[in-house]
Amino acid sequence: MSKPRTGADPERLTTWHKYRNGLCDDCRATCCTLPAEVRVTDLIRLGVMDAFEAEEPLKPIARRLEKAGLIEHFNLRSGLFTLARRANGDCVYLDAATRRCTVYERRPDTCRNHPRIGPRPGYCAYIPQT
Repeated sequence: MSKPRTGADPERLTTWHKYRNGLCDDCRATCCTLPAEVRVTDLIRLGVMDAFEAEEPLKPIARRLEKAGLIEHFNLRSGLFTLARRANGDCVYLDAATRRCTVYERRPDTCRNHPRIGPRPGYCAYIPQT
């Protein structure tokens, strides 16, 4: 199968491409520019908090992680954290030069399950590397 000829617009789901194996091989890691919601278990796996902290109130933990530049938002009602992104929109864990995840083995469930879950399940915002 050939690669898509045009890149998707991450903001317009109708431009996303049907996912298939190998599509990530030459993508610019566009999915790593989307807001990634994570849970406490993901933060423990990432090593930014420990299991003992998970038993404490989450609001002070969220403040600490926000100050450290690791999260950009915490929703107290849902208990979901949104990973921080750089000024250009990249996830803080994305290597700018290689466009590869620096925590791949410890990546959050949201990332592990993309594109099966997400804004348009089964599709991704593929943009070819230049």
